[in-house]
Amino acid sequence: MGLEFFTASLINLLVNLSYSILALVVGVYGLLWVDDKLLKNIDLEEEMKKGNVAVAIFASTILIFVALIIAFGFRG
Repeated sequence: MGLEFFTASLINLLVNLSYSILALVVGVYGLLWVDDKLLKNIDLEEEMKKGNVAVAIFASTILIFVALIIAFGFRG
């Protein structure tokens, strides 16, 4: 019973891990694509150095989005 449970748990972990990695890659590439299409003439790092708070909030939402993808991937 113990080995079967361990094997099932390991398989479940691998499935959730692969799902979260796939979702993370797709989400990041999607965000980069949207960033390239919508923000062609805006350098985010330069704008943050100038003190633009809106750009900093936008960049932080990207990081929160990535964190949510990872969290939901592990939750299953």
